[in-house]
Amino acid sequence: MSANPLPAQAPVSARTPEDELIARAAAGEGAAFEVLMRRHNRLLYRTARSILKDDAEAEDAVQDGYLRAWRALPDFRTESKLATWLVRIVANEALARLRRTSAAVIPLEAAMTSTEPDTQAALTEAPERSPEPTLARAQVRALLETRIDLLPEIYRSVFMLRAVEELSVEEVAQVLALPEATVRTRFFRARSLLREGLAGEIDHALGEVFAFDGARCDRIVAKVLERARAEGLNLDAASAT
Repeated sequence: MSANPLPAQAPVSARTPEDELIARAAAGEGAAFEVLMRRHNRLLYRTARSILKDDAEAEDAVQDGYLRAWRALPDFRTESKLATWLVRIVANEALARLRRTSAAVIPLEAAMTSTEPDTQAALTEAPERSPEPTLARAQVRALLETRIDLLPEIYRSVFMLRAVEELSVEEVAQVLALPEATVRTRFFRARSLLREGLAGEIDHALGEVFAFDGARCDRIVAKVLERARAEGLNLDAASAT
């Protein structure tokens, strides 16, 4: 005999509490997981992008991370912070992709003492200035994105999570499995490298770097849901409202 059906629940929305979304997504409700994805998409994309330095690879890493998280969601401990748990999963997925492409990771000591002319010039030279005020902000933003990409990996992920996404030192340390003192040191060094070229303009452009537009958000959500169904994850087909 089949179990009695669960009582009907109200449709999920952007206002649904996160603990309810987690429970309903863990039970296979696709609409609940869709809301969770839309809440955390920008943070996770920026995390993956800071590691991989490639838009398409970052999107793929986020999708794979979401599927991994969805399968593990029934075992998620609600006393933990979901965002931190998701960032750790996506960061691990991005790092695995980086290892598969044999990308070099610069050791801390080598990065801090590097005398490579091209790298030092890219990090420290003053940016080109445009006389047109209407273009200044766009130029600073583009330059800042380029300079962040040029930061060594050990600094780049810390900077993105701490400065752009505004995670606390403790949260960054948990996500990247680093001592808090190391997070503070790497964040300070990253800001120093960027400020040498950008001076005070860095603080005005941070909120717009690696823009996460609606189209990218929709694309990631749609692909995750499509892959979840193809892989046989137990979920309904309802859409969130």
